[in-house]
Amino acid sequence: MENMSLKLERNFLNAIVKVMKKHNYVTKTEFVREAVRDKIRMLEEREIVEDKNVFNQILKSEKNIKKGRIKEFKY
Repeated sequence: MENMSLKLERNFLNAIVKVMKKHNYVTKTEFVREAVRDKIRMLEEREIVEDKNVFNQILKSEKNIKKGRIKEFKY
């Protein structure tokens, strides 16, 4: 495991400590690790949703092309 140094403004750190106590986190490291994991998961989920939306748009366009509603593009 590698170390990482992080500087935070005092007000931000105080807010983190307050939330940590409220939600029973023992250490700042534990809190930050979980926050980073959650952020990574959220970004990955967003990518999946965006990919799914693009895929659904492609499927919809293909259906419309087959039904003659949209002219097929020539590349």
